[in-house]
Amino acid sequence: MRWDELTSDEFAAAVKETRGVCLMALGVMERHGPHLPLGTDTINGLAVCSAAAELEPAVVFPPWFLGQINEARCFPGAIAIPPAMLIDILLAMFDEIGRNGFTKIIAYMAHGGNNMLAPFLAQCQLFEAKPYQVYSYRYSAGMTDEERAEWTAALTHPEGGHAGESETSVTMANVPDLVKLDAARQVKGDRLGRMDHVRAGLNGLWWYADYPENIAGDPSASTAETGRKLQGIQARAMARFIRAVKDDEVTPALAAEFFQREQELRC
Repeated sequence: MRWDELTSDEFAAAVKETRGVCLMALGVMERHGPHLPLGTDTINGLAVCSAAAELEPAVVFPPWFLGQINEARCFPGAIAIPPAMLIDILLAMFDEIGRNGFTKIIAYMAHGGNNMLAPFLAQCQLFEAKPYQVYSYRYSAGMTDEERAEWTAALTHPEGGHAGESETSVTMANVPDLVKLDAARQVKGDRLGRMDHVRAGLNGLWWYADYPENIAGDPSASTAETGRKLQGIQARAMARFIRAVKDDEVTPALAAEFFQREQELRC
């Protein structure tokens, strides 16, 4: 169920019905090649969360597009805010979710550039005791081996990812009118490897060095049917994770233990 579609009275009931679990899809606004909308990650992330919440009830936070996207600031349409401000806003938003009664927040990494940000936000929970727990979650982490094989088998071009066949197909399943498939068939995002000589470390330019047009992979074989299959896999995997989070009594107990020990240091 969608947070923004509930009435206030329905919302209070939904918090109880979902056992206090809220899903927040962390998307961004960025270029996805010449063929996908700027809001692709936000659109698809919200769709996956909504589909998962149909399988295992949870409240889905409204569309979110502020994330780590500095690597796309050289393209029209990207929205990137100062890093410290971004972290403050997201932590404040978690607090607001918690203030509204949720005790468990799943931060879904709907954008690859958030794969380092979301775990850091989860680590920030150890700085100050909160009445809720944050679980960062990436779609592939929850898949079984069988589902990973199913995912790969559904694709003609499984390599790449960003604006490639998988992401283009899922977008076609969700917002077909916004996909410029003719443009997709004219591009292919081969990895250039321009920073492979320093690959042992990490520099912020690594993505731009590999994919200067912000597309990774070949989207030419994309179909809405493939997208529906892939999104179904994602939704099933996330639904299992939601159930695990609902049943999780260990993490809250560990948090209480951790902060009790931290408090004792101050005495």
